[in-house]
Amino acid sequence: MTDRLKIALAQLSQRVGDLAGNADAMLAWRTKAKNADLIMYPELQLIGYPPEDLVLKPALIERAGMELQRLAAATADGGAAMLVGSVMLEAGRLYNVLALLDGGKIAAITRKHELPNYGTFDEKRLFASGPAPDPVDFRGVKLGLPICEDIWFPAVCAHLKARGAEILLSPNGSPYEIDKDDLRSSTIAAARVSETGLPLAYLNRVGGQDELVFDGASFVLNADGGLAHQLPDWEEALVQTVWTRGDKGWRCEPGVIATLEPNPSDVYHAMVMGLRDYVDSNRFPGVVLGLSGGIDSAICAAIAADALGPDRVWCVMMPSRFTSQESLDDAAECARMIGCRLDTIAIAPAVEAFDVMLSDSFADKNVDITEENIQSRIRGVTLMALSNKFGPMLLTTGNKSEMSVGYATIYGDMAGGYNPLKDAYKMTVFAISRWRNEHRPRIGLGPDGPVMPERIITKPPSAELRDDQKDSDSLPPYEVLDRILHGLVEEELSVAALVDQGLDREMVVRIERLLYLAEYKRRQAPPGVKLGKRNFGRDRRYPITNAFRTS
Repeated sequence: MTDRLKIALAQLSQRVGDLAGNADAMLAWRTKAKNADLIMYPELQLIGYPPEDLVLKPALIERAGMELQRLAAATADGGAAMLVGSVMLEAGRLYNVLALLDGGKIAAITRKHELPNYGTFDEKRLFASGPAPDPVDFRGVKLGLPICEDIWFPAVCAHLKARGAEILLSPNGSPYEIDKDDLRSSTIAAARVSETGLPLAYLNRVGGQDELVFDGASFVLNADGGLAHQLPDWEEALVQTVWTRGDKGWRCEPGVIATLEPNPSDVYHAMVMGLRDYVDSNRFPGVVLGLSGGIDSAICAAIAADALGPDRVWCVMMPSRFTSQESLDDAAECARMIGCRLDTIAIAPAVEAFDVMLSDSFADKNVDITEENIQSRIRGVTLMALSNKFGPMLLTTGNKSEMSVGYATIYGDMAGGYNPLKDAYKMTVFAISRWRNEHRPRIGLGPDGPVMPERIITKPPSAELRDDQKDSDSLPPYEVLDRILHGLVEEELSVAALVDQGLDREMVVRIERLLYLAEYKRRQAPPGVKLGKRNFGRDRRYPITNAFRTS
């Protein structure tokens, strides 16, 4: 029996489906954990999280078993044992597991008991629930190994305590959400520590995976609730924690307490990491986007430059006869401040061609939103042509406020491969734009200093698809619209409940109607990083055909 343990916590990224690459990365990080007795990796580190239906492929399950054996064999060198997350098929049932690899073999297996099946999670569809896990013996110490959701409810940790666990080590795949740091540490983990009287190490993954981004921010709480370690957010990290046994049980020696990014810096970092990993993992050489001189495209260009470097960002200004000189000037200055390429392609020839093409069909009709949408679709076709010809992925730039009410053109400004602002309301766009003009993100590759002219932030938003157009012609002021949408989308409130909060009934009824009518558009929108608790697609899944209204 030992009275001292060195446990390395490896806060790493993953690539879903890259089993050999993930295994190689774990072995490389293990060599950095010199003198550690044990190194722990995040949930499902071997296959990547969330794997979705990949885990239903027998070939993946078979290969995961082979790679786990390879990792186990590596521990025959007498170095650090490993806690590795993977999948395992037993008697026809698939489990999300954590394997203890030690002495050249798989020494123990813990199966995840609590399976999340809400929001972004659908693990009950994929995995069987394991039995309440017993502690695992390691060098004479009983380790409790609750996997992610297992610590969000009291039962698993209580069972581990009752069965003699001395330390709780919890690997996680916990996606970023605004204000989730405090929920994890001060509420959930602190509750389990208080209930069991056991110290807890919480290890989270980092990096982007499609619409999810993982912020890391791993930590260690001692049995008295004190914070012993706080790993940084938004970057890979390795920390070697030192544990000693005393009269009152095990205690982790204090270490570095990293400062986590506050809001809205954390939102901006989530956008940067989500875009970077999406582009790089899918092997795009860079991105192309329309730069209009407005705030949405300006902040998207800045996010792209911070994610990929300005040299991988290609902006295109596509003026029409409605484009103001102010917009032309602002777009040019924005590109200059960011340091990215800017080309100008006028769409007037294509607009004129469509006018001629449709003149007979539209002969007895007045000009309306149809002609506005044609301009947007011409821009979408133009940008997709550049993407096809030269390879960069097309970014769309619509925010959540617009997408909520359908203030976007399907096959026009919605055309593209990824949208950094998909889950960002317009007021969030204003906040991160002001923040970025005053700060450079810690993980950013873009320039120091401001990235857009102040006028872009302060001028009234406009699509510039007709003379003197303003967003306020069609929508309530964004501070009001976002308040309504937050109630309808994030909180699922009724019209009556929002009216009770002092909002105009007619306006709320109209916005609710637009929200439901735009569902078919959102189904065809590109992915984008999840920021709040109810993003479109993974969290909020509404029928397209829907007659229900709360008014």
